[in-house]
Formats: sequence, structure tokens, C-alpha cells
Amino acid sequence: MSIAEPPPLKTQPSNTQSSNTHDPLGSAKGLNSGALGLVGNTVIGLSSVAPAYSLAATLGYVVLAVGDKAPSMFLVAFIPMLLTAFAYRELNRDTPDCGTSFTWGTKAFGPWIGWMAGWGLAVSAIIVLANTAEIAAIYLFEVLGLHAAAESLAAKVLLGCFFIAAMTYVSFRGILISERLQNVLIAVQFTVLIGVSVLALSKVFGGTAGPQAVTPKLDWIIPTGVSMSSAAQAIILCIFIYWGWDACLAVGEETKDSERTPGRAAVLTTVILVATYVLVGYAVQSFAGFGDTGIGLNNPENVDDVLTTLGGPVAGPVAASLLLLTVSISALSSTQTTILPTARGTLSMAVYEALPRRFASVHPRYMTPGFGTLVMGAAALLFYLVLSFASANALQDSVASLGLAVAFYYGITAYACVWYFRRTLFDSARNLFMRGIFPLLGALCMTWAFVQSAVDMLRPDYGFTAFGPFGGVFVLGVGMLVVGIPLMLLCFATGSRNFFRGRTLTADTEVKVPES
Repeated sequence: MSIAEPPPLKTQPSNTQSSNTHDPLGSAKGLNSGALGLVGNTVIGLSSVAPAYSLAATLGYVVLAVGDKAPSMFLVAFIPMLLTAFAYRELNRDTPDCGTSFTWGTKAFGPWIGWMAGWGLAVSAIIVLANTAEIAAIYLFEVLGLHAAAESLAAKVLLGCFFIAAMTYVSFRGILISERLQNVLIAVQFTVLIGVSVLALSKVFGGTAGPQAVTPKLDWIIPTGVSMSSAAQAIILCIFIYWGWDACLAVGEETKDSERTPGRAAVLTTVILVATYVLVGYAVQSFAGFGDTGIGLNNPENVDDVLTTLGGPVAGPVAASLLLLTVSISALSSTQTTILPTARGTLSMAVYEALPRRFASVHPRYMTPGFGTLVMGAAALLFYLVLSFASANALQDSVASLGLAVAFYYGITAYACVWYFRRTLFDSARNLFMRGIFPLLGALCMTWAFVQSAVDMLRPDYGFTAFGPFGGVFVLGVGMLVVGIPLMLLCFATGSRNFFRGRTLTADTEVKVPES
């Protein structure tokens, strides 16, 4: 399988108001333009979020942080996500580019901040790929009854590495095969999640859920009586369970009507997620109750995965196995879809000379950023192997730190929207709200979540590891972002000076793409 060398560059103007179903920018980059519709784009976004895995991994910790107010935290965290999605939609309408946060951050604030926004996206992907691959392996072993293998470091790492390699290959082969695979995987996830939740609630209201069950309350969705620190801890976790919807924008150049459809898909994805999360949150809290024994949510043995713990009590051993399989499928699904936006981000960065030109390589047959896809898979493999053999606790803490990287580049993107459109904000009421007020509120929320969580994570007792007086979650989260600074300087020193001197991408620069 050969990968085409990056061809010469040409320019096309931004803010193209074309009604063609094939995106001229996408086709010029060599990507498979017009391959996805609204449904396919939304499926990519939902799959990247991995709702079943995200809930299984974080719901217990959200309950520990805020008690029965977990559903309210889903709603509170949804607000900045929706506001940020508006920013993405507006920026994508003006400049539909697979570089997303990198491209828009650079056009608004210059090359240094833009490059770091791109790095924040890459860091998020590398961290989550390592964790989702291992989760997919563990849950698959559990489904098959191979409990010893699920506890074996060697077995988990071997299967996890296989999953990363396999999903990298699927991403390498093209966007259509990726979409078809995700259609099946996302259908399984939502069918099981909604089905088990409805069944659990019906048993609660029917009085057959057991003595541990509690009646659902309306004030579970009202965020009162929660301290700022606890709210920040819960919200940064909820940012993680929403993260991934921006994959809709990263594959925008491969979507029909690229100026509009990806933005609509992003908003639709967040709305579907919040409705599902609130439903599942109510079902889990109602059925399990808040006891510290059995399936109770305050039982420390359940905190790592309160979701699959309920499978058996709700619908028997078959449902329990099905939930385990669903979480494995969800994690595997996210492993594949996380590679898609990051590889396309490196493609865009290379086109604008922010990375070596090799990253602009597009496979002539599969029409994917082949080199960037393979590098992303290799980076995730390396990160996974290093943390797995260094410390299993460090791997767990890495996913807890993920919210910092996500809040970092989401915040930059939302601020970029306000600044980039600052001269036209007062042209209409729509511009003022959609390009100004809403994105600014989203950016401020992301900033607060980042700062408050970073301060809390400094404590050495936060998470499972510590580095001297500092918590391991803080060191991993902030440390991975800081690593981007020397890498950025290395790019500047080894051939990207035109980009960092503002010669290849500014607010007024026409969109650059490789010649097809």
C-alpha cells in the first residue's frame, strides 16, 4: 500500500457559499469529498464520544463528587458543550477545514496559539486511545469468561495493541468503511443503553426493583447544594463523557455541504448525548440507590463501573453479558473514530507548513491522510505501552486528566470564534449571539473548568498516583500539554518558520490545499 507524496499547494478562498454536494476543498486535499451525509457525520461524532464506555468509566465518580446531583451535572456540562458547538458551527461555515481548532485558532490568534490548539487535540486523542483500547480488551475478556486474562497485564496489553493497530488500519482504509462500521457499533450502543434504562425505570415504578431502589426526584436535575470544587470535579468528568463530538467537524471536508452539515451534526450530537445521559443517570440512580453495599452507588467496589454492575439485577445474566459487550464495542468504536479527526488535523497542519510536509500525504486509493493516520496509531501504541508497564494507576490517572486537554482546546476554539468575527458581531442579532455571546460564555466555562480542576488536581491525594507534592493527574494532564512547547519549537527550528512567522496562515489568508 503506497501513500502519495504531498503535492504542491494551491489556494482557495474561505467562506465559500457553494451549494454543491462535493466540497471543493476536500477534493483538492485528496480526501473523499461528499462521502458522508448528516446521518453519517452524526454517527462519526457519536461514535467518537463512545457513550457506553464514557458512562461506565465516569458515572460512578460523578456520583462520588456530587451525590444524587449527577444528572444535573450532565445538564450543566452540556451547556458549555452546546455553546462551544455553536462556535465550531460558525467557524466551520466560514472556513470548513479539517484542521478545526488549529486552523481557526491560528486565524484568530496567530501561529503559536493555533499550533498549541492542534496539540491539545492530539494529546486528547493519544490519551484516550490508550485507555479505550485497554477497556475494549478487558471487557471482551470478561464477556468471554476469561477473567484471568482480564487481570493479566500481558494479555490486556497484547489485545489492546491489536485493537489500536486494527482500528488504525480501518481508518487508513477510508472514511466510508469507517462510517459503515460505526453505523453498526453505534446502533448497538444506543439500543442497549436505552433498553436497559427503560427496563430499570419500569421496575422502579413497578415496585420490583428491590429494596435498594429509590424513587426518581425532579431535583436531581437541579444543580443546587453542590460546592464549587465538587462541581468542577464533576464537570471536568462530564466534559470527558461529551468529548468527541467535534469529530463531526474534522471530517467536514468529506461531508456533503461542508459549510453547513458538520455544524448541524455537531449540535445534533450534543443534544442526543445529553438526552441519553440524563436518562441513563436517572435509571442508574433510581435502580441502584445510594447504599454502600451490593449494587449501591456508594459501594467503593462499584465506582469503576456502575453501569455493567446493574446488568444482571435489571435483566439477568444475558443482559449483564450484553452490557459488558456493549462497553467493549463502545471503547473499540471510540478507538477508531478518535484516530480520524487527529490524522486529519495533522494533514491540515502540514498543508499550512506547521508540521513536516510528509504529514500532508494522502493515500491515492483510499483518500485518507495515510501517513498521519499511521503516526497517530504508533504514538498511541507507544503511550499505551509506556504507561501500562510503568504503572497501571498512571494509565487510570491519564484518563482522569483528559478533561484538561479537552477544555484547553475547546476554550481556545470558542475564544477564537469571538475574536475572529469581532468586526461583524453587531451586524445582526444572530451574529451577536451565535458568534459572540454564546461562544464567549462557552469559552469562559471551559476556562473555569480548566483552572478549578487543575488547582484541585495539584493535591497529591487526587487520583491514584503522585509525583512528590503534586498529584499524578495534574502532572500527566498539564505535563502532556507542556510537552507541546518544545515540540512546537522543534518544528520552528526544523522547517516550519514560514508558518510561525505568519506567512502561510493568517486571518486574511486564502485556504491552502494540496493540488489534486
